[in-house]
Amino acid sequence: MTRILLSSVAAAAALASAPAAWAQTEIQWWHAMGGNLGETVNQLAEGFNKSQSEYKVVPVYKGSYTETLTAAIAAFRAKQAPHIVQVFEVGTANMMAAKGAVYPVYELMADAKEPFDPKAYIGPVYGYYSTTDGKLLSMPFNSSTPVLYWNKDLLKKAGLDPNKPPQTWPELGEMAKKAIDAGAKCGFTPQWQTWTMIENYGAWHNLPYATKANGFGGTDIELKFNDPARVKFIQMLADWSKDKRFVYGGREGKSTALFTAGDCVFHIASSGSAAGIDKALGQENVGIAMMPYSPDVIAKPQNSIIGGATLWVLKGKPAAEYKGVAKFLSYLSTTPVQAKWHQETGYVPITTAAAEATEKAGFYKKFPGRDIAVKELTLNPPTENSKGLRIGNFVQIRDVVDEELESVWSGKKDAKTALDEAVKRGNELLRKFEAANK
Repeated sequence: MTRILLSSVAAAAALASAPAAWAQTEIQWWHAMGGNLGETVNQLAEGFNKSQSEYKVVPVYKGSYTETLTAAIAAFRAKQAPHIVQVFEVGTANMMAAKGAVYPVYELMADAKEPFDPKAYIGPVYGYYSTTDGKLLSMPFNSSTPVLYWNKDLLKKAGLDPNKPPQTWPELGEMAKKAIDAGAKCGFTPQWQTWTMIENYGAWHNLPYATKANGFGGTDIELKFNDPARVKFIQMLADWSKDKRFVYGGREGKSTALFTAGDCVFHIASSGSAAGIDKALGQENVGIAMMPYSPDVIAKPQNSIIGGATLWVLKGKPAAEYKGVAKFLSYLSTTPVQAKWHQETGYVPITTAAAEATEKAGFYKKFPGRDIAVKELTLNPPTENSKGLRIGNFVQIRDVVDEELESVWSGKKDAKTALDEAVKRGNELLRKFEAANK
């Protein structure tokens, strides 16, 4: 009888406390981070959930960047959108054009009365996702920039100094040739070729990608990346492919497998790939340096531009829920969270405080080269050519550029023909975007 009474008391206590649990507000966060990065995303959400009891962030993996964006658009139209969606940088102009769908971060923070200091963020990261007058549209999250990785063992085997990377493209070509002569299967392979070899090559050499400050000045723009410098550069890579100094490893991040397998000496890839590359090859065998530059184009490099993604807040939810969204975005920007994210992944810390905390902790001494990404982004004050890209229908334009570059690597077209065609096809997509967003 006593046991039954105790059970009844326990059940009553559970029911009494249940409303508090039920009152917890769920925040849906759709993202595109799989594998180890996905686990880190889950840890971030868990950390926030444990820091308070009013809100619960639920991270949901939706596939690739493109798949995540497509899913969010469909869900918004069906009035079933998440609160937050991770969108890669090439989707920025399209998100800005989605009037009525987006809740700009600067408005969200003001409405939620959440403390927010724009000056806390690293300039090039903040500027990419802001209006021309400095209002932040989406919250920077996994920001990255391309860096040069190299395999120290392969340089040693070629009789080269394993701790002295090339600073220019001619130097890289010479070192790659020596390594191949010494038995390496591949000299150089790039990740995300449109981002690294066209977009960032332009910013690094202060060359325009498009008119009107690369699209920051309006939608009525023309593409300009078929300039003589990039034509010469792409043709050089095509010529290098004949003796394996250059090897094309596929779109997006597919080429990283050639580097982590120990086939390629050099690899230009996202700084966000650092942790995975270190794990595959051993941190002591991997070097990280700034991207090489072409001395016949520029005397010294300008600055790189970011890649990665930001968190966009979608409209259509009750006002009370957005207070939780604002608190979560603030949590992600805190110094301990940003420093941990940066150190565990290789993505750029989005705040100056997180970069300084990482340095003070001795992380860069233990992991040389992990500070290169921030140094590249802040190398010089950005110009109209190196602030970033604000291009409509950018996902489709990148597909076009990929196709045309692949026609060069396969020997079907020379560099000039391919880049001219890419610009022509890209401009047609821009006109469609302009017409749809007048």
